[in-house]
Amino acid sequence: MARLERIDPAKAYRLLESGPIVLVTTAQEGKPNIMTMGFHMMVQHAPPLIGCIIGPWDHSYKALRATGECVIAIPTVDLARKVVDIGNCSGERIDKFKKFKLTMRPAATVAAPLVEECLANIECRVFDTTLAGRYNLFIVEATAISIDRDRKERRLLHHNGDGTFAVDGRTLDLRARMVFWKEFQVDL
Repeated sequence: MARLERIDPAKAYRLLESGPIVLVTTAQEGKPNIMTMGFHMMVQHAPPLIGCIIGPWDHSYKALRATGECVIAIPTVDLARKVVDIGNCSGERIDKFKKFKLTMRPAATVAAPLVEECLANIECRVFDTTLAGRYNLFIVEATAISIDRDRKERRLLHHNGDGTFAVDGRTLDLRARMVFWKEFQVDL
């Protein structure tokens, strides 16, 4: 019989990490910023809504509140050290794009910049702030997506909640079995 050990329920996030670590860009009064975000989730398919935890401790919080816009950039494993370092400093005091040598590109639907070095960029507008005051949960709607189809590195990072990361590996293709959900099968 397996030996089951109880752990602190506050560590649930360590088991249910919702997706890859991402970068979030904002721009307020012409000043771009970038932050690392680990807590996010898909809320629904149509309209495409994403839940993002961004709290008042993040410099980006004020910009997101003021502008209602952001970009969720999807970095790959080759950017791992930069992703961690971006999360360990504040854009209030430094220009993170300059410090971490990341390239801004104009977005199509929002003022926040895309991150050229990332695999994909999801342009978003705030859809609902009902839970932002109490839980720091913003619901944003994806308004445009840009993907670098030529990018060779495609492995994403998943934070384990303790400074370690899991890296995407082999892909298991079961699309042929997903007969009920064919409309969601899109090659990225």
